[in-house]
Amino acid sequence: MEIKEINNRYSELAESECCLSCGGAINYAEPATGEVCVDLGSGRGTDVLRMAELVGETGFVYGIDISDGMLGKARRNAEKFGVTNVSYVNCELEKLDLPDKLADLVISNCTLNHAADKQAVWNEIYRILKKGGRFVISDIYAIREIADEYRNDPVAVAECWAGSVTRTEYMQQLEKAGFTTVEIIEESAPYAKGHAEVASFTIAGKKDTCNCQH
Repeated sequence: MEIKEINNRYSELAESECCLSCGGAINYAEPATGEVCVDLGSGRGTDVLRMAELVGETGFVYGIDISDGMLGKARRNAEKFGVTNVSYVNCELEKLDLPDKLADLVISNCTLNHAADKQAVWNEIYRILKKGGRFVISDIYAIREIADEYRNDPVAVAECWAGSVTRTEYMQQLEKAGFTTVEIIEESAPYAKGHAEVASFTIAGKKDTCNCQH
């Protein structure tokens, strides 16, 4: 699915009552006072606002999305509640418009499976994290490789399974990005979704404090 199509679809959903998130990464993330946090696929900005309250005036939160409608809704919500320690950025996950070593914490809920180049996304997460910084990501993976015919199918993409990769491939991408220790916080049993069988999980990891190059 092209970025323009995704933008249009989720811009329409921005004003609906539809729940778009499949995970609860923020429930395990524990943002602390003064931290800089990033939410990938921030949607209407609900988790961004929650983290902004937790990090306080000395902290800051960035919401990343490619949907103009979602970003507009998120900015209005921040203004409505008088939240000033947030910024919403329109950019692709594969090329985050954020500086190196910015974040203490990166979260995401059921968004990374939509990315065309997941390795690039994990490389970017590693890049923007400070040494010792952490991520908590909720996502899905495929029990078996997804057939190519579904990769760009609008319905399959919307159902959040067309872009999913296998668990083995998922973990290989994290390791290649530079994350050497990954914790699986929770993991579901396999379940049917569209023409695929997938599983959901929430994973956490940290950027090493060594001077390793990745």
